[in-house]
Amino acid sequence: MSTALPFQEIAGQALNDEQTAYLQGLFSGLANRGLKFTDVQADPTGPRPATDEDLIFEERVKRDLHPLDAFDSFLEDAADNRAPAKENVFRYKWNGLFFLAPSSDAYMCRLRIPGGLVKSFQLRELAKISRDLTTGYIQITTRANFQLRNIEPHNAPALLSRIQSIGLSSRGAGADNIRNITCSPTAGIDPHELIDTLPLAQELGQYIIHHREFYDLPRKFNIAFDGGGLISSVEDTNDIGLRAVKIADGTEKIPAGVYFRVALGGATGHKSFAEDAGVLVKPGEIIKVTAALVRVFIANGNRTNRKKARLKHLLETWTLEQYIAEAEKLLGYELLKAPLDQQGQFSLEAKTLRTEVPHSHEGVFPQKQSGFNYVGVGIPVGQITPKQMNRVAELADLYGSGEVRLTVWQNLIIPNIPDTYVGTVRKALTKAGLFAEQSNIRSGFIACTGNSYCKFASSNTKGHALEFIKHLEKRVRLDQPINVHITGCPHSCAQHYMGDIGLLATKVKVQGESVEGYHVFIGGGFGRNRKVGRQVFTGLTSEQVKTTLETMFNIYLKRRIENESFQSFTNRHDLDALQGMFSNDE
Repeated sequence: MSTALPFQEIAGQALNDEQTAYLQGLFSGLANRGLKFTDVQADPTGPRPATDEDLIFEERVKRDLHPLDAFDSFLEDAADNRAPAKENVFRYKWNGLFFLAPSSDAYMCRLRIPGGLVKSFQLRELAKISRDLTTGYIQITTRANFQLRNIEPHNAPALLSRIQSIGLSSRGAGADNIRNITCSPTAGIDPHELIDTLPLAQELGQYIIHHREFYDLPRKFNIAFDGGGLISSVEDTNDIGLRAVKIADGTEKIPAGVYFRVALGGATGHKSFAEDAGVLVKPGEIIKVTAALVRVFIANGNRTNRKKARLKHLLETWTLEQYIAEAEKLLGYELLKAPLDQQGQFSLEAKTLRTEVPHSHEGVFPQKQSGFNYVGVGIPVGQITPKQMNRVAELADLYGSGEVRLTVWQNLIIPNIPDTYVGTVRKALTKAGLFAEQSNIRSGFIACTGNSYCKFASSNTKGHALEFIKHLEKRVRLDQPINVHITGCPHSCAQHYMGDIGLLATKVKVQGESVEGYHVFIGGGFGRNRKVGRQVFTGLTSEQVKTTLETMFNIYLKRRIENESFQSFTNRHDLDALQGMFSNDE
């Protein structure tokens, strides 16, 4: 009598007669010795649950000691003015502190400012902190946030204390946490918006603070609200993007009103935009629903491979419908289904009110409040001095309402300026070395931190950006904006794939020596024009990039169709044609 085998195939291949006979003999012999295999599953080659041994270094560090419980170690390091151990370099990021070695033996501190709203008194104290405890380098980030740099370990506790004393925080600003919550920077004052998203961003920020579970994600996580106003929050580049829409003529199932559409899985550094999940959520439910969506990621994200740990990677193995179904289990009810058609439209959704205004984050624009304006202040590549911060705070107090909004475009907005004082504010900003007028070149440049302060970056991105701007503004006159995003490493903090032109730093060999350079991408976009840029040049030195940008701008101006955008121009040519055109300025 033959022994039944616990499986009938190996690696997807059915057993042949010879293999079957051999294995039946083997299992019969083992059975005669009292060994049984009743616990063998039908598919022994299938996936198995991750064990502690499978966990990557970062996950093991979190298991050994939760980073929020490492504050005693942090104080001990500060008392001795010493660099943190490897494990604590990771843990201290939960307090928004990033040790900059080998660039310098000091910290960078990243804040959390939900919605990007800061008050004038907070600006003044941040400026003073920067003078007292750092080298005076302040940066506005691409998440509408501040970073302060070069903080010696012995000064770090005082810095955190002073930040907290003015109602700000840095908790959870780095590593495996939900990063700064962004929203439309003109929320509540924009005449084009559908809903004021600032209260929602701040409410979600508070929700996160009061739930410890949100401080142990498999990887970083970004969330953005877009209220449909003049300035996009670029919500489709986030892990969760929440876009306001209006249902004008409702039905019994979907009444008229304003809802949020949910998009999941954005990570433009990985060439991915968030995909619409086919649901509508009422504003009153959006915090609860967003929390459920994050909790699904916490429970199911990859903790065994750091390079496959973003929400985007989970959605490569799950369908959007499956993800929403898991969130619904946590919520205890079904979400309102409203899938888009093949053209990406939903029939009940009213046409958007947003108008196309180039670089509406810089310049003067009327608010919904009659007689008042917001002034978009250009901060070249996001770098601002303490003196400039104090001047901005003073202008916000004298002529505005004492508040300032940060934007994802690395600049700031002073709202609530009466018509009569617009000229005065503009003049004062210019005198301070800032500007309040839109520029088709300067306003479109975004640059990450670069190798001056980031160990991952391969080039001085901010320094090169300023050089490029200076060079181009002397030689080119654009009548349409071109966005240039410069990033120092594949992490893509400046999102090079979504720029009209994207520059990714690299090292280039010149006569046997390694110099700073860039790979060049073209044709990216976001929102209505979302597209991942294509690489057109590889390994150009920074000097070559400078002249290549000039050539690209000039060729575009010479050969475009009337009023054609740079993105449209590049996307109607293949890469060979573009390389040929952009290599010769004829």
